[in-house]
Amino acid sequence: MNLALSLEQALAAVLRLELPADRALSEFFRRNHSLGRRDRGMIAETVFDVLRNRRLYAHLAQSGKGRLERRLALLSPAAAGIARSAEEQEWLAAVASVPLAELAPALRQSLPDWLAERLQQAFPGEEFESLARALLRPAPLDLRVNLARTSRDAAREALRAEGIEAEPLAMVETALRVLGKPALERCTPFLRGEVEVQDAGSQLLTRLVAPRRGQTVVDFCAGAGGKTLALAAAMRSTGQIFACDVSGTRLRRMKPRLARSGATNVQPFGIDSESDPKLARLAGRADAVLVDAPCSGTGTLRRNPDLKWRLDPADVQRLVLTQNSILAEAAKLVKSGGVLVYATCSLLAEENEGVAARFDGEHPGWERDDPRQHVDPEFCSGMALRLLAHRHDTDCFFAARWTRRER
Repeated sequence: MNLALSLEQALAAVLRLELPADRALSEFFRRNHSLGRRDRGMIAETVFDVLRNRRLYAHLAQSGKGRLERRLALLSPAAAGIARSAEEQEWLAAVASVPLAELAPALRQSLPDWLAERLQQAFPGEEFESLARALLRPAPLDLRVNLARTSRDAAREALRAEGIEAEPLAMVETALRVLGKPALERCTPFLRGEVEVQDAGSQLLTRLVAPRRGQTVVDFCAGAGGKTLALAAAMRSTGQIFACDVSGTRLRRMKPRLARSGATNVQPFGIDSESDPKLARLAGRADAVLVDAPCSGTGTLRRNPDLKWRLDPADVQRLVLTQNSILAEAAKLVKSGGVLVYATCSLLAEENEGVAARFDGEHPGWERDDPRQHVDPEFCSGMALRLLAHRHDTDCFFAARWTRRER
């Protein structure tokens, strides 16, 4: 099949927004298995660039002719290798002269109006512009070094031996940032469980839990286990971690990662909801509980740009109700003197400080902790961990920490 036509078809499939972008693209590639790795890479890069810039590109595309998907693709630098007609080259030259600075901020930064409004309120002036520009860039590829298996220097050398260059990050001692886009899943350090893909910000967030060897820890919304594995490594496979999730599929995806990591202190714990009666066996037993709550994911728009076109304010309101409920139920598992950490990868105040403030008001038996006791003050704002793409070049995270007062 013609590469340009394949690209247009992939764009059409993803832009329907019927599935998350990565799943829609995977299904497209499965149906078009004759595409080579390089062609797939170019298509994926173009599709995600168009998703990030969809509103701006759609605005600029109005002045062109031909199929919309082709016009959108031609506007993406990722599709520079696609042949252009003389008419298309003339159109692109005209587009290049459009004064983008004169466009409305939401249009220029390719954000829905409601989301641009919320972000401008939370990050006024130039900070909004800096954050919005950062969210339009692709996310870097970070690895967490499994210090239970190796050292960061040794992992870096093992990667280099297979042609993969990675630089250590100062923000957290387990983080390496990979240069380029290598096939990590086939490299020896990955297969040996010495490295695992995890954003550096996510790695830093687990430091706020500050688990100690021999403790009982609950990862209340464990998903596929990225933070669970980081906690297990920090505890050197001592004590016990209960990895809870309502999705059996996500918990099953954790199993091969657990096997690679060598962690022996993790128990996957399927639940029906945050108030599942099975959780009663853990009530008041946990030294620490991490609630990495389901959220809008607006802090991960570099990786998941389709989210901004799939979300609306009503979705956020529903999520906040769920977050409040999950946090209240998770708190019941913490023992006297134990720790509770609430985290999201959201940029929205109502999902972050709004939920934390409600918990403060409704749970007088808890004391809010200063995160600077556990992570560098550079990554904190007020009484919360706060990571932002334009400041720290990580996914955007919020996290608050409490200690349950001794009874």
